[in-house]
Amino acid sequence: MAFKIITDSATDMAPEIREKYHLHVIPTPFIVNGVDHRDGVSMGTKEFYSLLDHDDVNEISTYHINSYMFHEAFEPYAKAGDEVLYCCFSTGIAGTYNAANLAKEELLEEYPDFKITIKDCKNASMGFGMIVYKLLKMQENGAPKELILEAADYYIQHCRVVFTVQTLHYLIKGGRVSKMAGMVGEALDLKPILIVNEAGALEAKEKVRGRKKSLKTLVDYMENWVAEPENATISLVHGEDAETLELLKRMVEDRLHPKEIITSCVGCAIGAHTGRGIMGAICFDANDGKYAKYQ
Repeated sequence: MAFKIITDSATDMAPEIREKYHLHVIPTPFIVNGVDHRDGVSMGTKEFYSLLDHDDVNEISTYHINSYMFHEAFEPYAKAGDEVLYCCFSTGIAGTYNAANLAKEELLEEYPDFKITIKDCKNASMGFGMIVYKLLKMQENGAPKELILEAADYYIQHCRVVFTVQTLHYLIKGGRVSKMAGMVGEALDLKPILIVNEAGALEAKEKVRGRKKSLKTLVDYMENWVAEPENATISLVHGEDAETLELLKRMVEDRLHPKEIITSCVGCAIGAHTGRGIMGAICFDANDGKYAKYQ
């Protein structure tokens, strides 16, 4: 019997963290030309973004992990008598949380002693990947289960995300930007700056002109948000755009001098709605407080 922390692939979790902690990441489903795939399982990010680059790909869409998939993912823990903390994609963006709870209810009918806590992390990408990372470090350093569960709520409250995109094409396609506004924006080289707000929903904050200005604006947000930058871990995510990632990383290092920078690639679950070249930055707006001794 053990206490397990698990999550899903919408975290875009950095590979080194997944490997170090043997983290169970439930893959998010997506569809390419009518064929079902699983994020990071049947297709990786390099192949996925290459497909996005080709005009002959007629349909790429996503849907949230359903209750059947969650049942399959959770049941081995129920059988083994393990206790689970599942850190979940924001309900403000997808229906993942409700599907997970439905699977939980079904499993409790068969395994009434199964203990599983499902946390709506109210975030996306490494916005909740960073929360998971903090909790895994606490577990590694001997924090009791009850304190980890408490810390989850603290870190959920204080994790901040800002991102921008290279092209408006996918935001137009997904209905987040009107076609007319998108055409004007593309013509003027406008880049939207978006955050994940306190409700866990996407919120457009401003538009800036040009790629470099958009990256500078991401760093401005980090500078305003991050607590104790010299002791902070900042995460940077990208949509298979390593060159721009390095530029953003240098900008963060030059201005903020953080203790640690974690980088990862935005996976298929989110990349389908943003396209190649999405860039995001994630930090915490408060220090570790009472949980620092386990970090």
